[in-house]
Amino acid sequence: MKTFTYDKNSFLADGEPYTVISGAMHYFRIPRQYWLDRLTKLKECGFNTVETYCCWNLHEEREGEFIFEGMLDLGAYISIAESLGLNVILRPGPYICAEWEMGGLPAWLIGYKDIEIRCSNPIFIEKVRNYYSRLLAEVRPHLLSNGGGVFMMQIENEYGSYGNDREYLRTIVDIYKENGVDCLLYTSDGATDYMLSGGTLPEYPCVVNFGSRPEENFAKLEEFRPGQPKMCGEYWVGWFDHWYDLHHTRDPGEVARLFEEMLACGASLNFYMFHGGTNFGFMNGANYYDVYLPTVTSYDYCALLSEAGDMTPAYFEVRKVIERYTGKTLPPVTSKNSEKAAYGEILPEGEIDVFAAAPMISSPVHTQMSQFTDDIKQYYGFTLYHTTVEGPREGEGWELNIDSVHDRAIVFVDHEYRGYFERSRHSDKIALPLKAGEKAELDILCENMGRVNYGPRILDRKGLRGIRFGLQYHFGWDMYPMDMKDLSGLEFSETDGCADSSAFFRFRLDIDGEPRDTFVKPVGLTRGVIIVNGFNIGRYYPDAGPQVTLYVPAPMLRSGANEIIVFESDRADNARLEFLAEPDLGPTENSQGNLINDEIDEI
Repeated sequence: MKTFTYDKNSFLADGEPYTVISGAMHYFRIPRQYWLDRLTKLKECGFNTVETYCCWNLHEEREGEFIFEGMLDLGAYISIAESLGLNVILRPGPYICAEWEMGGLPAWLIGYKDIEIRCSNPIFIEKVRNYYSRLLAEVRPHLLSNGGGVFMMQIENEYGSYGNDREYLRTIVDIYKENGVDCLLYTSDGATDYMLSGGTLPEYPCVVNFGSRPEENFAKLEEFRPGQPKMCGEYWVGWFDHWYDLHHTRDPGEVARLFEEMLACGASLNFYMFHGGTNFGFMNGANYYDVYLPTVTSYDYCALLSEAGDMTPAYFEVRKVIERYTGKTLPPVTSKNSEKAAYGEILPEGEIDVFAAAPMISSPVHTQMSQFTDDIKQYYGFTLYHTTVEGPREGEGWELNIDSVHDRAIVFVDHEYRGYFERSRHSDKIALPLKAGEKAELDILCENMGRVNYGPRILDRKGLRGIRFGLQYHFGWDMYPMDMKDLSGLEFSETDGCADSSAFFRFRLDIDGEPRDTFVKPVGLTRGVIIVNGFNIGRYYPDAGPQVTLYVPAPMLRSGANEIIVFESDRADNARLEFLAEPDLGPTENSQGNLINDEIDEI
């Protein structure tokens, strides 16, 4: 393909009608060692295009410090797609939603007092311009005009659901062009009047996103923008899960049927997701409508490839549709699902409580009023707030209150658990009566459970603000930031696997031969994170559900001894880890996938 344009009926590749059959796979959710495998499976399913977002908050986690290596090597990812003959649709944002931490925006933006995101605010535009100048340097060699595979790029992302600043959208286009982007640009939005009118530009084609009712949704697109090709920019084949919810599934036959209906309409489309992958580390997002709902670690999404990259029944049903549509038999599938291992159960070899651990891995920041973690430039993970409380505290002055809890606060008095507060869900009544001359050590462990990724609450501050007894604010705090990146300073003692408070546990997993993919099930543990050989594979919270096991990719393991550190935020009772060959993503409403259809019908 040398040119890619469109007329009133269809997209045109080198002047000939062309149907885009694309699948979404985000490089930053997949181990780099598996990129070739996943992209090959996309190609062998009969797709001609891969689509990916770009994650600003990982590429520029600290302002001015850019990372494009390892799992963030966007150029290498595109190169692999090109080597397989795949086209590439790039969705650089700057906002991406994606059920990803803060919708892909870097949390350090919160520190700019006068910033307004996703509009023509000069501070925001300056930061976007700086990021794009670096990001697009990676992309430019891969543009179609330079002989590469990137033939479409999106302008912002579903902007009409957020705002209607067309000057802002045109500024994004201008920045693209300043950086040499000359491929086909487009916008994508939900198929509603207000979204389409707010998020589109008349000089660029627009596409619509949906998971059902294709004829109805394409009719709305035709009504709004006649005389351009029909395309579904996100065909939601599945859905994401929140903690406290059920696991979403969908019938493979229904996925294939709706796909065939779109092709019958003469439409192009992009499957969201073809392969979901994993929200490794602390990068899951959250929704906040009536209550705050964080997304789980898995981004399986009931996609055509499972979280571990396995070809699902939907994969083969969709492949059959492509064969019927093209009238050609596809070459045999040569790809294989990865071998999985059940390594069995292991017990912890060491333990250290959070009160001893915090000074080993963190330097305290002293403040008078307790601060949000963004104020001390800590953007992810946990923070231990420590202080000393003196008596007398009696009557109305002994009940603990916190004005802002973002997102979960566990309270310890003299290192003993007293209760917890959780954003928009639960608060214990915690009293701290003290007589004159008495003192108590007060520690509050705050967890950032993921920033809001959609809607008006995206600038989501984290931490605790306004800790008081009764009406009296308590001043004088030491804040210990714990982003869990470097735990080498921890000194472990012997353990029986039990802890009445927050603690780190160290495990050892011995593997004979080449490591395989596996799934770890925390047993006797309440909630926290699991770090395998220094790589944070994500959060566990089996009591809330639905997700029970976490995916451990083979590239994160090694032959011989593997160090696994678990940070348990609440308490443990006979803690252990069980490694299984099959995932457990939790209960579903029923096998027919009505849960996901109900969710999609609400969009």
